[in-house]
Amino acid sequence: MRAAKVGTERYLSLDVLRGLTVALMVIVNTPGSWGSIYAPLRHAPWHGFTVTDLVFPTFLFAVGNAMSFSMRKFALQPNSEFLQKVFKRTALIFMIGVLLRCFPFVAHAEGGGLELIDFSTVRIMGVLQRIALCYLIGSLVVHYLKIRGSILFSVLVLLGYWAALYFFGTQPDPYSLEGNAALKFDLLFFSPEILYKGYGIPFDPEGLLSTIPAAVNVVAGYLAGVYIQKSGNNLSTVLKLGAAGVVTIILALLWNTVFPINKALWTSSYVLHSIGLDLLILGALMLVIEVANYKRWTYFFEVFGKNPLFIFCMSILIIKMLSFIKVDEETRLSTWVYQNGFLSWSEGEFASLMFALTYMLVHWLMGYWMDRNRIYIKV
Repeated sequence: MRAAKVGTERYLSLDVLRGLTVALMVIVNTPGSWGSIYAPLRHAPWHGFTVTDLVFPTFLFAVGNAMSFSMRKFALQPNSEFLQKVFKRTALIFMIGVLLRCFPFVAHAEGGGLELIDFSTVRIMGVLQRIALCYLIGSLVVHYLKIRGSILFSVLVLLGYWAALYFFGTQPDPYSLEGNAALKFDLLFFSPEILYKGYGIPFDPEGLLSTIPAAVNVVAGYLAGVYIQKSGNNLSTVLKLGAAGVVTIILALLWNTVFPINKALWTSSYVLHSIGLDLLILGALMLVIEVANYKRWTYFFEVFGKNPLFIFCMSILIIKMLSFIKVDEETRLSTWVYQNGFLSWSEGEFASLMFALTYMLVHWLMGYWMDRNRIYIKV
């Protein structure tokens, strides 16, 4: 990881899209209380879709969109240099994800004092780990297969993943929590103890098999970026992006009748649905920012978009530290801040949301200071 003084021209709509996504990530990941959350800020319990279910695939879409600019420099470079940079970046992002999972590396021991965590029970997969692997797959696909090959890859992956879940899942419901093929595949490599437990049983929503269709979100972002660069930031491009988004959403909803939209499984219908919505959102941003040239409101999101990985990591580190520090034997500092700073004047879902918004704004101030000092953290 390095700090850099950046003066290169940036794609404003991309910065805003990425910044909006990071801001929403911080909000949905850090409510004041997990028991008090407005419905749109919760993930769908299994099948289904909420606004929160759009956040992660949008970040992957933005990664691919940014790749449509960064990958151009690799065209005239040797394959060895391209592979070295891609694999190095993948390894760094993946390792950062694992280290964030382990932080602060110690736990409170019974009877007082601290002890090292049991590293053998640390969950291997996670959000940054999936981003790293999707970046790797997406980079290799678009670099070697080009445009037509990338489209063919995406089609084959989405159809193949549908077939894999259907034929290797437990009938009569191959898309159930207990009987899906993604879980069976992950259990070939991971013990149940290191899988995510948030669904009541060991099941990892960022598992290995479901990472493959997630890479299609990256490829789609890349293809959209290439198209925008060739067609220009004009009304015609915006309308075509919108039309493509509507068609993609219709296909997703039709597919949903036989292959449910499911974020945890990252089903193929979910991939199409999220891509379609991202095309509409990106088109809307371009219409306002690039075509209408209305940019006064964008800086708030630019701050997040210029240091997305660093701000996301800090949002995890700080809340984990607040949750680690004890005010007394029964109360952690994060709980104390929530109870005394938010529940003292509000309650329920509103108090929980105000905590999340405040936490997000703290990170915006961090990003604002970095931007004003032209400090951008790159991996």
